[in-house]
Amino acid sequence: MYNYILSIAAVFIGSLIVFIFKPSNQKNLKLLLAFSGAFLLAITIFDLLPEVFEDNHFAKQTGIWIMIGILLQKILEYFSKGAEHGHIHLDKGTYQIPKLLFISLGIHAVLEGFPIHHTDGILAGIIIHKIPVAMILTTFLLKTKIKTYAIVFALLIFALMTPLGTFISEHFEMIQKYYKEITALVIGIFLHVSTTILFESNEGHKFNITKLMVILIATATAFLI
Repeated sequence: MYNYILSIAAVFIGSLIVFIFKPSNQKNLKLLLAFSGAFLLAITIFDLLPEVFEDNHFAKQTGIWIMIGILLQKILEYFSKGAEHGHIHLDKGTYQIPKLLFISLGIHAVLEGFPIHHTDGILAGIIIHKIPVAMILTTFLLKTKIKTYAIVFALLIFALMTPLGTFISEHFEMIQKYYKEITALVIGIFLHVSTTILFESNEGHKFNITKLMVILIATATAFLI
């Protein structure tokens, strides 16, 4: 049950930070996003990759599923405009919730919920990733003319998507039969999102050094979990 609560709480924590404190320092937010990307990448490499390849007699097929995950995330980002790694471009004059954005984010969130109940490391990675994403998403939505209650409702639906994926993974036997294939798909999604965050261009040499330190700390933390 705590898996569900924590994944929902991550979105609400990120959103509440924006609603209450209205942070304006984008540099700190980018560093938090970099930490989440490095942590997610490290957890994927340390935990998920060994899991899907252990005692695997169909390693090449597993690799194909990872590639499908990478390509799927690329397609999802066409509709989400890169919200998963901090890039959102919304019309500030819009009065409507961007449906394609939330459908894309919803598919991403449901899929990332599948492997959560198998390892606490992935749960931690998703939580750490969701907080800055929720902050960025909430910040941009508040800059539009969308009603506050509609924003809160959209964020609530978004928060429920990852627990939905976890629930499906735990309770549907047909899904459990294809756990390794789905996990490989999720690995591809995580690899695309995390590496995009980490290898985006930065401004200023000092920021590069700071980001490198953040990445090293996140990697070490993921290794110790």
